[in-house]
Amino acid sequence: MTRPVRLGMLTPSSNTALEPITCAMLSGINNVSAHFSRFKVTEIALSEQALRQFDASEILRAAELLAHAKVDVIAWNGTSASWLGFDRDESLCEQITAATGIKACTTVLAYRDLLRRIGASRIGLVTPYRTDVQERIIANWNSQGLHCFAERHLSLQDNFSFAEVSEAEVAELIEEVVREGCDAAVVLCTNMRGAGAAERLEQRFGVPVLDSIAVTLWACLAAAGCDPSRVQGWGSLFSNPDLRATTAIHVGGRDLQS
Repeated sequence: MTRPVRLGMLTPSSNTALEPITCAMLSGINNVSAHFSRFKVTEIALSEQALRQFDASEILRAAELLAHAKVDVIAWNGTSASWLGFDRDESLCEQITAATGIKACTTVLAYRDLLRRIGASRIGLVTPYRTDVQERIIANWNSQGLHCFAERHLSLQDNFSFAEVSEAEVAELIEEVVREGCDAAVVLCTNMRGAGAAERLEQRFGVPVLDSIAVTLWACLAAAGCDPSRVQGWGSLFSNPDLRATTAIHVGGRDLQS
């Protein structure tokens, strides 16, 4: 019997999208399961109160609870390092592994490694966030060589509200940045419904559509030694063998080839 693979994911408390979407992507795949631990996140803003939600001590407590389930990898399934700085997630991965002995990865570090490896030079950025948060994200991503060529944002702050935006609305935003000429579309939020639209939009426009929930699952599978192509119907991130063969992810302070 094949050994069960358990994927641990750290989840914002007010997120209602990533758990059901992750489980839908894994449906039909034997011996791979996702397990979630929450910590308090209710708003996305640049105020001191909002930024304190992402204090490492809170995240580490949630990670230690996942370790009780003997998961194979622990992922921070969130995008806060996009406005706080990529170094925050690099440090977080190291702290999680030091505290639990388990490999760690994050959404944002997976995006950076993935986009660099596929050579995306004109990124279309779609988020639900406020303008000031979006500007901070674009500055941070540009500093990492991830050029945000086009962008759309919804100026929302309440984290719960992000999942209330329909998949059709998210798809419209993706289409808008693709039509501006981006060579990869990024849906940057793990409480936004972009994953289900990825495959049909890729078939229509011929441009990779990379949703945060899907990117995090892909990174977890790679870190756990699972073939991402077992996930079917959710876009080229999982189905393109060339993409899989030339991509690395950042795990616990080091690069890991997938």
